[in-house]
Amino acid sequence: MRIALLADIHGNSIALDAVLADIHQHGGVDGYWILGDLASIGTDPAGVLERLAALPNAVFIRGNADRYVFTQDRPDPTVEDAQQNPALIPILAEVAGSFAWTQGYLEGTGWLDWLKNLPLEQRPTLPDGTRVLLVHAAPGCDDGDGLNPALNDGELATCLTGCEANLICVGHFHSQMDRRYKQWHIVNPGNVSNPVTSEMRACYAILSADEQGYAFDFRRVAYDRAAAIAAAQKSSNPGVAFVIRTLEGQVRAGWMEKWDGFSHLPTP
Repeated sequence: MRIALLADIHGNSIALDAVLADIHQHGGVDGYWILGDLASIGTDPAGVLERLAALPNAVFIRGNADRYVFTQDRPDPTVEDAQQNPALIPILAEVAGSFAWTQGYLEGTGWLDWLKNLPLEQRPTLPDGTRVLLVHAAPGCDDGDGLNPALNDGELATCLTGCEANLICVGHFHSQMDRRYKQWHIVNPGNVSNPVTSEMRACYAILSADEQGYAFDFRRVAYDRAAAIAAAQKSSNPGVAFVIRTLEGQVRAGWMEKWDGFSHLPTP
């Protein structure tokens, strides 16, 4: 069987369309594992969910940015942070406005309940008996630093203690990763949108599996980022300035400060 793994689409239907076209061009797949952060921090949340929900044999989990849309949870800065440092008030307002806009957009288009019902984890099994965990950040959670490639072996072991899966498929930290440690194999297909590394293409992976074992093909697809930026410039999303900065490659993740830039990257 062939399964396409997609993560961190962030309301970018232009990038998603490029990935889906690339999958079709390379023979198609039997199903999809969609690893969270689907609609928010982007400009076409309903369009992305419409495309994803129509995919055959798709398995979904939620990400932290999905949860922010239908709860009062928000990323930093907090209200308390802004009270202590008024310079953070514009960022606080931008974040609140962005997720409120996405919530209203999805509620108005009938997609909010669909997003609310996404589970934290899924646990499929491959034909060879490999136990799989699909989760956005790390076992048991959709937020935090996730299983990012800057973690040393000890930190990774702490995150994985008690995890009964052999293959753990994650998103969240917006970088492709292929890492083996003891009995675990951790894979991130990479981000479809909103890059935080120097890789500006839309990323995904294809899993091929049968009774003899499994293998991954990590793919990167160029798409019309200029069109995505133009769509963002026309958007009424109050957080559009941040969306544009990510699409222009101006945003970097904090975990990258501890990363050498190449450890655990898949072989091209």
